[in-house]
Amino acid sequence: MEGRLRRLLTMPLFPFAEYWWFYGAFTLFVLLLLLLDLGVFHRKAHAVSLKEAGTWSVVWIGLALLFNLFLYYFSLDRFGHNQAREVSLEFLAGYVVEKSLSVDNIFIFVLVFRYFRVPQEFQHRILFYGVLGALVFRAIFIALGTWLLQFHWILLLFGAFLIVTGLRMMIGTNETVDPEKNPVVKLFRRVFPITDRPEGAKFFLKREGRWYATPLALVLVFLETSDLIFAIDSVPAIFALTSEPLIVYTSNVFAILGLRSLYFVLAGVVERFHLLHYGLAAVLIFVGLKMVWLDQLFGGKFPIVWSLAIIGVLIGGTVALSLLYPKAPELNGEALEQE
Repeated sequence: MEGRLRRLLTMPLFPFAEYWWFYGAFTLFVLLLLLLDLGVFHRKAHAVSLKEAGTWSVVWIGLALLFNLFLYYFSLDRFGHNQAREVSLEFLAGYVVEKSLSVDNIFIFVLVFRYFRVPQEFQHRILFYGVLGALVFRAIFIALGTWLLQFHWILLLFGAFLIVTGLRMMIGTNETVDPEKNPVVKLFRRVFPITDRPEGAKFFLKREGRWYATPLALVLVFLETSDLIFAIDSVPAIFALTSEPLIVYTSNVFAILGLRSLYFVLAGVVERFHLLHYGLAAVLIFVGLKMVWLDQLFGGKFPIVWSLAIIGVLIGGTVALSLLYPKAPELNGEALEQE
């Protein structure tokens, strides 16, 4: 009886077999947005200004909130107010978590672009294809996660993994990024010879009958492999907040779509949020505890309103503390000589 009740409680409101047309329409809508982005608004490679990035950030966030409003009324028509409210709050919580965790991606972007000395005018193009690849990999991860979550022990495994990841993030020291040690990058170098410098916005070119990869392709490969690692944390984290694959998929997609503009907004100031990783670690620990303990404690599901409030306090609190108590500047050798 208990197992049957659990299955009933976890049955999705939007099963893929019935709502495949919704998934398809949403995916086509996203592809249209991406085509407009690269083919119209960013057809010519250029350095993205802070004003442009800020405008696009507002656009992507606005689109996510409009979609959430649409999702509420769509659910209201089919399931009633209570379920529609739950769906809307779960989407918002998933979006906030994914958006917050993406700040870690931005830190990696900054370090990698500096390491390879990628010109600013080509950074958007790399991030565009990086986002495109991330969308494909996230869809695969979400489909796999949906199937795995049919087994109750997977919930406990995911929850324990998130708790351990959060604790490691909490007590871990700052790590440097060395793309040359990435095994995928090493394999890529063996397959393709790399040109000495970027060749415009090209990722590959042919010389004397042989294909060469440019440094931009190498950067893209590293960013894609990095996103796979981040997805291992972020996808289970959203599944801890909702068992609806549609909500996991759409909230993930909207957060990723706004990642490029968020990068150009935060690239110069991301290091100021030096306490944010504690907030992100606490969020992972919280959603892990929700999976392994809190949901059962509250009769099958921890209240989504409380989840959203806790996540907001953890993220907002560490951002505020980072700004109130800025990190002391590090003195390099050049600065010491000037003194």
